Amino acid sequence: MALTIDLSGRVAVVTGGTRGVGAGITTTLLAAGAQVIACARRPPDRPLEAAGRTAEHATLDLRDPDAVSTFFRQVREERGRLDVLVNNAGGTPYRLLTRSTPQQAARAIELNLITAVTASLAAREVMADQRSGGSIIMIGSVSGSRPSPGTAAYGAAKAGLDHLARSMAVEWAPAIRVNTLVLGMVRTELSHLHYGDDAGLAAVARTVPLGRLATPTEVGEACAFLASDLSRYVTGASLLVHGGGERPAFLDAAQTTPQPPADPGIRPLPPTPPAPGTA
Repeated sequence: MALTIDLSGRVAVVTGGTRGVGAGITTTLLAAGAQVIACARRPPDRPLEAAGRTAEHATLDLRDPDAVSTFFRQVREERGRLDVLVNNAGGTPYRLLTRSTPQQAARAIELNLITAVTASLAAREVMADQRSGGSIIMIGSVSGSRPSPGTAAYGAAKAGLDHLARSMAVEWAPAIRVNTLVLGMVRTELSHLHYGDDAGLAAVARTVPLGRLATPTEVGEACAFLASDLSRYVTGASLLVHGGGERPAFLDAAQTTPQPPADPGIRPLPPTPPAPGTA
């Protein structure tokens, strides 16, 4: 029997779903058969379409809890169900902590963590009443599991997002599954703002074991898996989508291939004396 991801008849909400990674998630879920509502403060530059379906855009400020609750009630009233929530909205500018204010750090944490709490709580009010339950997917980052200089508050928020998902998975089981995609670097239309021109992108790609950055569609495919019945026994999990991670800096810093240290308890054998009659 062939394994396929079929989300036909399911309703998905993708926050920040109109650009970059979010647009890749939106179009991939459409391709898998879902009806998708992409939430963002601005509409997409062009209609997001796949498999003959077009995503609906909803203007929503996730920092407004009342607006978020109203939005999810409308989804239930108009669509009759909610099967998938992808908490993708987030991001941050590069700014060292010494050049940041507490207010700027608080805004980064609000956008990347608190809004996911707000949306998830509102989505649960719909999913918990459904016999089929639902799937909530957090879009995390490797910045939450390693030092994140220049984006420290963002990294802290992403670490919290992963922990939030694990706790939600326990509290809301068995009706609702909650998982995290831990992303590495993804090539989007805004990549040049972070990594520079093509030469910069190529240099960054060489730091990844798979030799390239991910595409938004590949992130979407991982989301489709976590949204589908193929992952029906997966909850509280963190799926790494990072191409193998980042090549350790010491490997490039080393001048020679390191050799294992000699065992001080083993003495080298004395040289073999020449055979009689030989020089």
